[in-house]
Amino acid sequence: MTTRIVPLVIVLAIVAIGAWFVSSYNTLVALDQGVQAQWGQVENVYQRRADLIPNLVATVKGVANFEKSTYIAVAQARAKVGQVTIRGTDNLPTDAAALAKYQAAQDGLSSALSRLLAVVENYPDLKSNENFLELQSQLEGTENRIAVERMRYNSAAQKFNTMRLSFPMTVIAGMFGDKFKEKAYFQATSGAETAPKVQF
Repeated sequence: MTTRIVPLVIVLAIVAIGAWFVSSYNTLVALDQGVQAQWGQVENVYQRRADLIPNLVATVKGVANFEKSTYIAVAQARAKVGQVTIRGTDNLPTDAAALAKYQAAQDGLSSALSRLLAVVENYPDLKSNENFLELQSQLEGTENRIAVERMRYNSAAQKFNTMRLSFPMTVIAGMFGDKFKEKAYFQATSGAETAPKVQF
């Protein structure tokens, strides 16, 4: 009787360990897919902004005739954004330096757009142009979406990283090489820690 129980206990232990391993792997896959989906949303909203820019610039050019340098700055910043790509597991940002470079290019585009919109303030005809107002509204909405999607991405990355770095999950993740590499986070824009000065 005991000779049958020992092999049965061993088989049950192997099945339980196998089930736990499969469950742990599937949890990592689900969290990784969540991060991938959220990264796709971040790229979507950045692409939406990039798609709005030519229309915005064309509208501004059609109504106002001002510094060429402003157009050039926007065009160069947009081109730079297109050159910076994230390389890693499934194109996810697993390298903090690469994500910082990507973020810096996007921040450069935001800065160029801010300068364009600041110069527009000097042109009352442009500020009342329906096309411009619609594009400006869409751009503002897109900027808000970017902030939200970046926050959601960071949240998904944090959930993944917490699970991935927990013991014994870190051992399981390590068995699969770069497949379950830690995800990088978006950081605050440089200078965001300094409150703007308000002068009257």
